[in-house]
Amino acid sequence: MWPFGKSTADRVKEALNAQPHLKDLGLQVSESGGNVAVSGMVPTDRYGQLVTVIAEGINGVKNVDISGLVAQQASEVQVSAPTPSVEVGSVEVGSTQDDASSVTETGSQGGSVMQSDPVPSPVSKSTSADDAIAQAVESSKIAKAVYHAIRSNGELADDPIDVLQSGKSVILRGAVDSDHEQRLAEQVARGVAGVAGVDVSDLKVVAQAKEMHKDRDAASGDATYTIKAGDTLSAIAQKYFGDAMRYKDIAHFNNISNPDAIQAGQVIKIPSA
Repeated sequence: MWPFGKSTADRVKEALNAQPHLKDLGLQVSESGGNVAVSGMVPTDRYGQLVTVIAEGINGVKNVDISGLVAQQASEVQVSAPTPSVEVGSVEVGSTQDDASSVTETGSQGGSVMQSDPVPSPVSKSTSADDAIAQAVESSKIAKAVYHAIRSNGELADDPIDVLQSGKSVILRGAVDSDHEQRLAEQVARGVAGVAGVDVSDLKVVAQAKEMHKDRDAASGDATYTIKAGDTLSAIAQKYFGDAMRYKDIAHFNNISNPDAIQAGQVIKIPSA
């Protein structure tokens, strides 16, 4: 279970896929040392702003590289003025040269040229999709501000908490050590300007969450655990997965043939999935 069972790259990808404008783009995410790279095709270059601000709300992300994003078209479309249409008339039989010369413009055969209505000058139009992306970016900036507020709080700084946006509301996802910290996280989030609501249903209370997160490998999501006196694999599985029966997965992952034959001081890996 998150935060102990998913890599940073996986959590960034989940956050991007939770955004309606990004979920169907099939973006690829990789991570190394807190540096996240996102690649793939996007409709316009403005999508890069949205990708960046969302990724920056994920715990453990230090830098976001969007150089791998390829925009299919420019974010603004220039509309060119069409060539004016013309209608060539004829000079009425019997008219004098003076009559003909009184016509402002003449066609190739001496006929008058009738111009169409004035054509508007070229204008720059921003597509409705771009407007929607701009609004999503502004909303995601609120989530980013909440993330920084949580990171700046002494009690919450080391808790594994991601912040996602949902309109002008934010979603806190991850784990905290206590009920007090869960309430504090919600309070801090609500204190950020622009926040309309806070969803903490995915912010779990897990004893020793900070310690467990500290020993987790950011790239793989696997955690390292040192067995203590009195530990059992089933108790460890309950702690990390919320499911005691997953002791079998831990035993298999560590090539432990007898789950009852573990010893204090033995170092094992907790699989990410």
